[in-house]
Amino acid sequence: MRILLLSHAFNSLTQRLSAELQQRGHQTSVEFDIADSVTEEAVALFAPDLIVAPYLRRAIPESVWSRLVCLIVHPGIAGDRGPSALDWAIRNQETDWGVTVLQAQAEMDAGPVWASVPFAMRSASKSSLYRHEVTQAACSAVLQALQRFESGNFVPQSAATLPAPHGQWRPLMKQEQRRLDWQRDSSASVLRQIQAADGFPGVADKLFGQPCHLFDAWPEATLRGAPGSVIGRRETTLLRATVDGAVWIGHIKREGSIKLPAALAFEREAAQLPEIALQDWWRCNTLTWQDIAYEEHAGVGFLSFEFYNGAMSSHQCERLRSALVWARQRPTQVLVLTGGRDFWSNGIHLNVIEAASLGGGSAADASWDNINAINDLALELINTEQQITVAALGGNAGAGGCFLARACDLVWARAAVLLNPHYKNMGNLYGSEYWSYLLPRRVGMQAAKAIMRDRQALTAPDALRTGLIDACFSDAAQTFQAEVMQRAAALASQSDLAQRLATKREARQRDEAVKPLAAYREEELTQMRRNFYGFDPSYHIARHHFVHKSPASWTPRHLARHRDLGWRLP
Repeated sequence: MRILLLSHAFNSLTQRLSAELQQRGHQTSVEFDIADSVTEEAVALFAPDLIVAPYLRRAIPESVWSRLVCLIVHPGIAGDRGPSALDWAIRNQETDWGVTVLQAQAEMDAGPVWASVPFAMRSASKSSLYRHEVTQAACSAVLQALQRFESGNFVPQSAATLPAPHGQWRPLMKQEQRRLDWQRDSSASVLRQIQAADGFPGVADKLFGQPCHLFDAWPEATLRGAPGSVIGRRETTLLRATVDGAVWIGHIKREGSIKLPAALAFEREAAQLPEIALQDWWRCNTLTWQDIAYEEHAGVGFLSFEFYNGAMSSHQCERLRSALVWARQRPTQVLVLTGGRDFWSNGIHLNVIEAASLGGGSAADASWDNINAINDLALELINTEQQITVAALGGNAGAGGCFLARACDLVWARAAVLLNPHYKNMGNLYGSEYWSYLLPRRVGMQAAKAIMRDRQALTAPDALRTGLIDACFSDAAQTFQAEVMQRAAALASQSDLAQRLATKREARQRDEAVKPLAAYREEELTQMRRNFYGFDPSYHIARHHFVHKSPASWTPRHLARHRDLGWRLP
């Protein structure tokens, strides 16, 4: 079928659905929901069999839904209505939730149901639930709805006629309903409120007497203080006391500014607080906030790094590089880099870079420092000689994060993971992280050029077929983690491991003799220097719009295929 994806933005769910539909032979094109007239024009150009709307913030115009079947993906159980479905589910501590695909009609979220897929809730932020449970259920529900549509004999039903449970109309959750009372609220209540607002819109509050929005909260099991007081900092986070404990605040958006790591958003105030360092930085500690951790099982080292949204600042790259150098000294022959739950890595930290310009500094200098810091980390991985390195992608990866993963000997990915191995969307950024060495040797020069040019998201099975990754298994995060441990232990116990390590060192020496890694880096950085310091400001403009969440004014042409000059209806 010809399917138009109508979405507020090309977010992870829209990317995943586009890839899944194309894998099944459907022809897809994307249009951002900018204005009714733009949607009407897209429908006229593409002439879709139906429309799928994975992520909308306003209603589809009647001129469209009255003529075409428009399937809305709603992150709630059948009968649930309103724009804050997941927020309310977290706030009300629902144990079971779901995704419903319903047909657009005049009344918002009240159309007949084409499919509904349940899932179990877990204690997590709205963003994390959306990237995992909601995305998985949405894919299943959309594919089920499409099968029913293609059959031609399915009649969608009103939510009220479906088996229980039924949802209800819930209004937009406003800041009054998210308000925190630090003199009364428990740590669990504070965590739940911030988790229900994570990603967007955050919880409106005050810190150091200044209005701000809070995001990215983590529990603290032992430290205490006067309720409401900020009692310390650790790396990028601030610790704030509640009536029965404390919570770590990871990210803050100050009034009139952008979302930043908390200790950077209030840099001057944070500098006056005591640093609460972890005694054993590497020991995995679930009772407090920790972004880098290391553990060993069955002779295998596991290095995790939980960086918010997968963004890696210069300092985070340097800290992770130090942790990697330390882990390489351990008596293991296999080292697995597991990244974080939601993201493995998305490369350089655009928000921190933008903050440099807001503070009167140079975004170009900050970009240059960040790309060199992540390059140093990639170089350490490429030159790891005494261990087989594995990148285990339990979460999505994008841009430089994809190539940082490819700097490992092996890349294993969870089947539900999405990869975006390209840079051009960020203002024609050329990219570094030794991609010009790492990518062609895996997929060939022509395929490498196509990947960088086409700028399409790849599902893990797609990435496996292209040769970008080495293995793809297990949809569920917990199952994937267990299988990674089993496979890594089996790899560590192989009798020919010493020979494999020797072969790896010899291959690296041959490659170095043909063309040194320093030459690849210099060629990439020559292009990046133009991006950062050259006359074309495209990168700086694109970064500014990305960081400030500027509303889209048009759909990129590599997504809106129906707007290509050469595109014609078959």
